[in-house]
Amino acid sequence: MLVDQGDEKAVVRLRPPRHPLDRRAVAWWRTQLLLTTAVPVGVLVLLAVLIAPARFWLLLPAVVIAVPGLLAGVLLPLWWYKVHRWEVTDDAVYVRTGFFWMEGRIAPMSRLQTVDTMRGPVQRVFGLTTVTVTTASAKGALKVKGLDHATAAELAERLALVTQATPGDAT
Repeated sequence: MLVDQGDEKAVVRLRPPRHPLDRRAVAWWRTQLLLTTAVPVGVLVLLAVLIAPARFWLLLPAVVIAVPGLLAGVLLPLWWYKVHRWEVTDDAVYVRTGFFWMEGRIAPMSRLQTVDTMRGPVQRVFGLTTVTVTTASAKGALKVKGLDHATAAELAERLALVTQATPGDAT
């Protein structure tokens, strides 16, 4: 990919990013998946206790939800951890995400518009942060989810400094 930087053309290559997310991201994803499973299962079990004649018809969907939810909660975060990667160079931000379809994205520094950090309540429990890099792209922002809070703060500061120093109007 050629990136126009004034009178020069810089070559930015799409390649696998080098950095994994923080290992605590596995526990964060696992907690999210298990909470998502626990809420409907809990409601169905509570209703089964309160409505005895319909107990079987309430416990059956609870099991149908719980089994794949538990499997997903145990296995998917490990898989995601192996796939999700990120890297920032002086020329670009690289992100790789995905589940069945892996997506590699690159945002040249000259296309960056804003850098945001976000910490949800569950992320705060695990000391993690999401860095969102908004670009002048129809595809949307790049997100690096599951970074240690200190790493995310350093990354956001670095991106802000590099973005200011990079010529271009980010459009």
